Amino acid sequence: MGLMEGISKRYARNALSAMNPELVVGLRGLRSKTIFVDSNAALGGNGASWDSAVQSLATAIGLAVADDLILVAPLHVETIVAAAGVVLNKAGVTVIGLGNGNRRPQINFTTVVGADLDITGAGTTMINFRFTGGFDALTGPVNLAAADITLIDIVTEDVTGQATDFIVTTAACDRLRISGWEHRGAAAAGADTALSMVGGDDAVVEDFNIYGNFAVAGIENVTTAQNRLRIGGGTRPSSIWTENAADIAITLVATTTGLIMGPIDIMLQDNAANITEALVGVAVSFFQPLRLVNLAGESSMESNITASTDA
Repeated sequence: MGLMEGISKRYARNALSAMNPELVVGLRGLRSKTIFVDSNAALGGNGASWDSAVQSLATAIGLAVADDLILVAPLHVETIVAAAGVVLNKAGVTVIGLGNGNRRPQINFTTVVGADLDITGAGTTMINFRFTGGFDALTGPVNLAAADITLIDIVTEDVTGQATDFIVTTAACDRLRISGWEHRGAAAAGADTALSMVGGDDAVVEDFNIYGNFAVAGIENVTTAQNRLRIGGGTRPSSIWTENAADIAITLVATTTGLIMGPIDIMLQDNAANITEALVGVAVSFFQPLRLVNLAGESSMESNITASTDA
């Protein structure tokens, strides 16, 4: 288990008042500093402790240098109202949200369709955050544009209307890792995808539960092929449930290489010839079990994509 994964599994059991940054990091004598964030704190803090926490992640990243640690309090709320409203641009920074369920820190996007959080610092890690779409037709509120970004234990959620694409990536996102992701999309039409990826090598998307009405797909790779992409194959079964008659769970550029690995459970909208068509990836390999249902009240069948033979 990696350091940050261990933190992710342990943070919920630590009382906020007892948090010691040396214990959180698990090492003494690090040169990096810890910055504390709480939207409910008093004005004028310098971020050096909970008693003097700054009120926004935007302020914290302004104080940070490479490889710093940012701790964000339970029930923190940050509202982003413009494109690049918050930019995480310091390399290697780790941002940990505290709190369970919807008490975890919330980052809400409102006012314009282009409102977004940009991650441009290589090696940035975010753990335990809830991202909410508070404005209809958002065009990529979580925008990933650097190598070695890691998102762990996150929620993306439509609150007002439907985000067109909630998480978007650029070709700079080599070695992206999204692990432990719940997408709470809307049943109503309006979304294209929950995750839209453009290029990038060696990305991993695992341990996800995705729900929405996706006109394109739950997960999409578009425009530029990826190399060695892995979707699924984590520590627990993943799932995609689409309410759209397009019935596409995952669609990839034809020349993208990699693995789509079960167990992944897929719920489709229409009782139609849509089992094979729900997973689109000409140059990737498929590993069962990839289980699909296309009518409520029925049991799943495994994908009928052509199986390998000992030829």
